[in-house]
Amino acid sequence: MTIRITDAFVLGRPPEAVFAFMVDPANLATWQTVKTFATPVTDGPPRLGYRVREGNRVGPRRWEQTVEFTEFEPGRAFAVRVVEGPPSGGRWTFAPEGAGTRVAFAAEFDAPRLMAGVMRPLMRRQFRRYHRKLDRALTAAR
Repeated sequence: MTIRITDAFVLGRPPEAVFAFMVDPANLATWQTVKTFATPVTDGPPRLGYRVREGNRVGPRRWEQTVEFTEFEPGRAFAVRVVEGPPSGGRWTFAPEGAGTRVAFAAEFDAPRLMAGVMRPLMRRQFRRYHRKLDRALTAAR
């Protein structure tokens, strides 16, 4: 069963700065706390088709996955999907708001039907925590 979640929030940095921070694999574990590593598979800077190998840990469960950028518009939007690992994907869009950025997020995850009712609120809460941590990391990076 597919679980869909969304979130929207405002960050105190311009869209270009938020975008650049979020797509840099070196920053991923600073805001997505389940990441144990993020290693580029593709040479060069992040771009459309760029791939990253990620390690994940939730409680005792560990897994690796390869993620690919399926949309990449600097300062405006990016999307990723898992190409090796548990099926999922997410998209972030960025729009100026005052001196900062309004970010909209949408994601889809596959889950066993019996677990979907439990996983949806857990995933929504987890990504809201990630986004709050992203705000703190961006503030510290100034």
